[in-house]
Amino acid sequence: MRDPRRKKYNLRGKKMDYTDSSYDSVDSWKTIILLYNSALKEINTKLEILNDEFQHVHRYNPIEHIKSRIKTPESIVKKLRQRGYESTIENMVKYVNDIAGIRVICSFTSDIYNIAEMLANQSDINVLSIKDYISHPKESGYKSYHMIVTVPIFLSDGCVDTKVEIQIRTVAMDFWASLEHKINYKFEGEAPEHIKRELFECAEMVSDLDAKMMSLNDEIKGFAASESELEEQIESQKRAAERTLLKEKLYAEAE
Repeated sequence: MRDPRRKKYNLRGKKMDYTDSSYDSVDSWKTIILLYNSALKEINTKLEILNDEFQHVHRYNPIEHIKSRIKTPESIVKKLRQRGYESTIENMVKYVNDIAGIRVICSFTSDIYNIAEMLANQSDINVLSIKDYISHPKESGYKSYHMIVTVPIFLSDGCVDTKVEIQIRTVAMDFWASLEHKINYKFEGEAPEHIKRELFECAEMVSDLDAKMMSLNDEIKGFAASESELEEQIESQKRAAERTLLKEKLYAEAE
């Protein structure tokens, strides 16, 4: 009789215990693409569910939009060579953490930490590393919240814990990062100093904008909460008045 427990394999095809956190056996580029595409679908679905729940419970969507991509073979090989590794399947899975990448664009900085915490608290997500470039921006001014996680992908003959890089940032941060990427691509990472300075100044403006927008949003939510409390008070007084009238009516009929 077949053992109903899920099997796991490492990169060398050696059978492993189900609780082992290592990768399963992957023997071709097609298998790699299948795993990482599946992992992106899993994370994307989780994010959409969280966003839908927020809309249902709080009447608010913290996620503006989601982008995802699989790193090209050329980019993977380039990164491996930069780090001094051979271009093998084992090395790419072990040393390249952003083969599958998903970017979550939020309205406000507070949304970033809420989304990150809700994802990290899900039982099937294992957080491998976190880099908080919002609290500690890069020298260039870059801000974003990065997580490397694994999510289980259940195949017909086993389960594969597959890595995904999640970047969470505001709309303003994403706009700045997109411009920085174009500049670095144009100048091959050697942009003129005056452009670097202006880009850093823009990063500071983006930070001020995010802070002001979040403050304004908090103020709006405060007004909304006050209005809601007022409506509840009015409704409560209305129900109390109706109960009083009903009691008086019943008392009059009894006489």
